Amino acid sequence: MKLKHIVNYSFIGIIGLLASCGEDFLDRPPLSEISAENFYQTTGDLRLATAALYGGSPWAEWNYNCYLPVGEVLSGNMALGYWGDAVQLNTFSVTGLNEIMRSNWKSMYKIIAHSNTTINAIIQKAPASISEKDKNAAIAEARFMRGFAYYNLALLWGAVPIIEDNTSLITSPLVPRYEVNDVYQFAVNDLTFAANHLPLSDSKGRVTTWSAQGMLGKTYLTWAGLNSDFSGSRDQVLLDSARHYAGNVCNNSGLTLLDNYANLFRTEYNDNPESLFALQWSPGLEWLQGNMLQIYSPGGVEISANGARGWYGIQPTVDLFNLYTEEDSIRRKATFMLKGDYYPELNAAGGGYKFPGDAGLKKHIVGTNVDNGAPTMTLTSSPQHNSLLRLADVYLIYAEAILGNNAITADVEALFYFNEVRARAGLDAVGAIDSDMLLNERRIELAAEGQFWTDLVRLSYYNSPKAISILNNQERVPFEYSNGVVTPRSPYGEITPATNNTFKFPLPSSEVTANPKLLEPPVPYSFGDN
Repeated sequence: MKLKHIVNYSFIGIIGLLASCGEDFLDRPPLSEISAENFYQTTGDLRLATAALYGGSPWAEWNYNCYLPVGEVLSGNMALGYWGDAVQLNTFSVTGLNEIMRSNWKSMYKIIAHSNTTINAIIQKAPASISEKDKNAAIAEARFMRGFAYYNLALLWGAVPIIEDNTSLITSPLVPRYEVNDVYQFAVNDLTFAANHLPLSDSKGRVTTWSAQGMLGKTYLTWAGLNSDFSGSRDQVLLDSARHYAGNVCNNSGLTLLDNYANLFRTEYNDNPESLFALQWSPGLEWLQGNMLQIYSPGGVEISANGARGWYGIQPTVDLFNLYTEEDSIRRKATFMLKGDYYPELNAAGGGYKFPGDAGLKKHIVGTNVDNGAPTMTLTSSPQHNSLLRLADVYLIYAEAILGNNAITADVEALFYFNEVRARAGLDAVGAIDSDMLLNERRIELAAEGQFWTDLVRLSYYNSPKAISILNNQERVPFEYSNGVVTPRSPYGEITPATNNTFKFPLPSSEVTANPKLLEPPVPYSFGDN
C-alpha cells in the first residue's frame, strides 16, 4: 500500500466530500466558509465533518468496483464477463495485480484515513464549549466507519497494517502488518466505542448505537471461528458476545422489518427503519463520486437514467437460481429479473417494464430520472442509499449466534427472528434451525448485497472443508431462460478448484512494491488507549 500517500487525504479531502452527501442528509454551508482554522468549532461543524464520511470518493470506487464483484461474483451468486479482473474472481485465479482487489484495499484505507483525520481533528481542535457528549458522538461515527473498514480488511487479507494517525506516515511511511486477531480486536474496540457513544436514534441515514451493536454482533460472530483450526467449534466467549450485541438490537431497539421486501431497494424507501447503515448518495454527481450501481443494469435505455444504459450486465448463476423455491418468488423477483418479469415501478410513465432478456440484476436498478423524481440523476449517480447493514441481517446473525456450536436449535428467540425473515418473504415458519438452513437463508435474503462471500469466509475459519466444498460444487455460470427452463451457458473462463488459500487474497502488488514490510511476518499490535 502506498501508505505515504494516505496523508494526502487530510482536511482538504474531507472538505471535498461534503458535497457528496444528499441535501436530505445535511444542511451544509458554502465550502468557502470552511477552513482548518474555523472548522470544528461548533456541534454543527462536527455533524458536517462526520456526514462527509457516509459517501463520496472514498466509498464510490469500492461501491461500484468491489461491492458486487467480490460479494457476489467471487461467492458464486453472480457471473460477470468481459472484464478480466472480474473473471479472475469467478474462476478463483486472483493475483496481486487484480484491480478490483487493489481498489478494495485502497478504498478501505481511504475510509480509514478520512476517519482518522476526523477523529484527531475533533480531539485537537474542538473547543471546550462543545460538550464531551457531542464530541464523543462525532468521534463514534468516525470510529464506526473505521471499524467497518478494518473488519472488511481482516476478512479479505487477514493480517494488515493498522493506522490510527495518518500524519505519522510522513516520518514513518513503511508500516508492518499486524496479526489478524489484533485487526479484529481493533475493529471491535472501534465499534464498542461507537455503541457506547452513538445515540439511540438520529436523523435518517446516520448510524446509531443499534448500527454499531449490529456490526459488533457480526464481527464477533466472524471472529469466533478464526482460531478453531478447522475443528468445527467456535470460541464460545466470542459467540456469546455476538449473541449479546445482536440480541440487544433484536430485542431492545424497537426496530422492525419493512413490510415489503422489494421496497427495501427503492429510492422512496431510502434510510427506512430497517436500514442500520447505508451509504448516502445524491443524483448528479461526477464519475467516482456517486452511486454507480446502475451501470450493472441489464435493461435498455427505457429503465436507465438520461437514456444511458448500463454496460456490465451482471447475471445470476445457475447455482443462485436453483436456491429459490417457487414459494420464494417475492425475494427472487426483487433480486434478479427473469424473462417476462414485469416491474410497474420501472419506466412507470411508459407503462412499466417487462424484462426481455434471460436473467439480470434487479436490486439496485431503480429506473429512470422520472421514476425517481431526480432530474439530475445520471447512470453513474443513482439516488439509492444502498444498505451495508440492515435489520434482517442482524436477525440472522442472532439466530446463528444462538445456534453456535450446536448441530441444531429450537431456541424460541432464534426461531422467532429466523421466521420473521421468512414470513416477510411469504414462507412458512420452521420448527428448528441448523447451520445449512441459516447459510441458505442468509444467501437468499441478502443476495446482491455483497454478503455471501463474507459468510463463506466466516465458515472457512472453522469448517474449511465445507466452505471449499460449497464453492467447488457450484454451477458458477450464467444461463439462458425460457418458459421456466434454465440452460447453463459456458463459463467465462476455466474455473480452478477452490482451496483453503482461496479465502485470503494476495496482497496488491503495487502496495508491496511501495511498502516491502508487507512481506514480513505480522507482528502484535500495541493497543494503548484504543
